[in-house]
Amino acid sequence: MRRACPIAALLVLLASGGESCSRVPAQPESEAVQPDQVTDFAVLYKQNCSACHGADGWGGPAYPLADPVYQAVVDDATLRKVTAEGIPHSLMPAFAGSAGGMLSDRQIDAIVQGMRQQWAKPDALAGAARPPYAATASGDAQRGGQVYSTFCASCHGPEGKGGAKAGAIVDGSYLGLVSDQELRTGVICGRPDLNAPDWRNDVPGRALTEQEISDVVAWLISQRPQFPGQPYSGPTAGGSP
Repeated sequence: MRRACPIAALLVLLASGGESCSRVPAQPESEAVQPDQVTDFAVLYKQNCSACHGADGWGGPAYPLADPVYQAVVDDATLRKVTAEGIPHSLMPAFAGSAGGMLSDRQIDAIVQGMRQQWAKPDALAGAARPPYAATASGDAQRGGQVYSTFCASCHGPEGKGGAKAGAIVDGSYLGLVSDQELRTGVICGRPDLNAPDWRNDVPGRALTEQEISDVVAWLISQRPQFPGQPYSGPTAGGSP
């Protein structure tokens, strides 16, 4: 019986990669990132904000967060508070876990910082003085009616029920869905996605003053019905339309 050639056996072992003694153990697969550990702005915004504020901060039913004027008017503390705690008596929910939401403090910070990095522009106000985001003095509804006539009626109609350029601003359902602060934000920042001007451009060359902003907001609040959302008037039961 012929003996196996030692050299041939060595060549076979080398060709097989020396599996008997040098195989590297398989590396374990990386663990999936837990939901509360996600801090990527794009992911967090898409999952929590885009349905209302639009895919890129524009084009949703809620205020466009990508508006540079809004980003210039609201400060970091307010933006974080609104994101974390929501806006009472409005459709803006709380997102922080401490306020009943599902996001951690780190995730709230990631959303706020991401908005600033993506959409804030240092020259957004073009040198104009920034009105305070929140009112510092009470407004007067009677004076606000005059302010409305001067700055707003040309678009929204003389009574706020809609005009040639814009829709109704005193609709009871609308006023029942927005908070006082949201009304103020709209007066200051406008709605650039709807071609509504900000406080500097309602009347060319004549910006609203801080007091005028508070007054016209007070007038809008005074138009809110006591029980918003009541059915509109219509035919009685069994009557003809």
